[in-house]
Amino acid sequence: MEIARSLDALPAWPGRTVVAIGNFDGVHRGHQAILANVRRRAAETGSKSVAVTFDPHPVRVLRPAQAPKLITPLPQKLDLLAATGIDATVVIPFTLEFSHLSATEFARDILLGALRAAEVHEGDNFRFGHNASAGPADLARLGRELGFGVVAQPALYVRGVQVSSSVARRAIAAGEMAKARALLGRVFSIRSTPAPGRGIGRRLTVPTINLAPYSELLPSGGVYVTRMKIGGEIFDAVTNAGTRPTFGENAFVVESHLLNFHEIDLTEDTPLELCFLQRLREERRFDSPAALKEQILKDAARARRYFRLARLT
Repeated sequence: MEIARSLDALPAWPGRTVVAIGNFDGVHRGHQAILANVRRRAAETGSKSVAVTFDPHPVRVLRPAQAPKLITPLPQKLDLLAATGIDATVVIPFTLEFSHLSATEFARDILLGALRAAEVHEGDNFRFGHNASAGPADLARLGRELGFGVVAQPALYVRGVQVSSSVARRAIAAGEMAKARALLGRVFSIRSTPAPGRGIGRRLTVPTINLAPYSELLPSGGVYVTRMKIGGEIFDAVTNAGTRPTFGENAFVVESHLLNFHEIDLTEDTPLELCFLQRLREERRFDSPAALKEQILKDAARARRYFRLARLT
């Protein structure tokens, strides 16, 4: 997949394009459905299939106090967009100046002028232009005037729930990993690197890998069945996300006990990906490290049972 990190960096594509525009946070099943149609129509018309997204998230510029934590930070989002099979993604730097473009300017100068769109595909809740003043009907009218088609795709529902980034965020934040998986079409995961621990687990309970501080969306505090990807290897794990109240700490940390771990070289730059599969319990304070260790061993046993059953299905 080609990546252009500004409109000025667009390649000189021959012909027209079929375009989808959005934040694409999570690249959930609704996004995937739109992008599949974009890819299909591009193949039918001999065009380039293009996703256009924004960085940072527009709300971080327009209403910082209300900005959501991201399901997928930009590098992860780009990888997921590439996995849909589209030809290219354009990342538009979102600024206050850009936000002042009118709907007409956006359609004329960006969609037709810069992107040379023959068709634009969007969800039926798409908003654009200054103050998000325009919607799909306005885009269709502008498309007729300027010479490109518009396809508004109705909302996708999974198990009776409308698929959207905001609904997926709420599920993840609540630790509802099965619901999040249904909405995203994959397991929710975060990418990080190892952080140096204080050695408490190795001395008093069980050894763990601590993740470096992570500023985007995390599940609510608790203990989870997880998998950790380290390089080309995947390890079954049980993970605590929380403040470690047994040891009187306040900072929110993510630490994983790998169930099938073997010695592996880890540096502060080693890329890790942690996949959250199921919530086991809430985090709580124990009277002693020994009591905590006993509970961790029970959690690990439940996690091993989860993986055994998963491998039978």
